Amino acid sequence: MSAVKRIPVTEHVWKELAEMRAAGQTYTDLLSEMIEDRKRRRLEEDVSTWSSRRKDSYVSLSEIKD
Repeated sequence: MSAVKRIPVTEHVWKELAEMRAAGQTYTDLLSEMIEDRKRRRLEEDVSTWSSRRKDSYVSLSEIKD
């Protein structure tokens, strides 16, 4: 088991986290879930940004010279 770390938060944030937590869910589980959700959202945003770019703005790798 990893070392336990403490993260200082305001009373407001602590209450918000407590309200988000499911019955029996640990704060570690809640925060891990929130981290994964955030990573997924960032990836979706990056893919959306990449997909919306004009196709003619890309250069093939064979055209790139050192």
